[in-house]
Amino acid sequence: MYKKILMPVDVFEMDLSDKAVRHAAFLARADNAEITLLNILPVNSRAMLRGFSSDIVKFEAYMTEESKKKMNELKRLFDIPPDKIHTAVRFGSVRDEIIAMGAEGEFDIIVIGSKKPGVTTHLLGSNAESVLRYAKIPVLVVR
Repeated sequence: MYKKILMPVDVFEMDLSDKAVRHAAFLARADNAEITLLNILPVNSRAMLRGFSSDIVKFEAYMTEESKKKMNELKRLFDIPPDKIHTAVRFGSVRDEIIAMGAEGEFDIIVIGSKKPGVTTHLLGSNAESVLRYAKIPVLVVR
């Protein structure tokens, strides 16, 4: 049923992904699927470094490498073969990048973790809620 699973993760706030990892791994085992871990980094760092283009390139390269390292560490939490887990790092809006990658990669489902509800987010975390609202493919939100 699900052959390609997209799993956005915040490698700098891993407690959001804990339970989502188990759900994504369960889905992957059930259908021998592949999982792509996606980390999205904010573009507002570019605004801070405006005028220092070489610094922007260095900063983005550093953040991309750090994200990849943390996602490779995250792979050990999955009980599926490591060759079935891929990683991607993008810069931009969390919602927009998840939705774009979901469409581009021909994924079957998005598995995303959500924060505990608060006054501002009501039932879901704001990123999970936005993805759920705008995605064209099924979304599994794991609280």
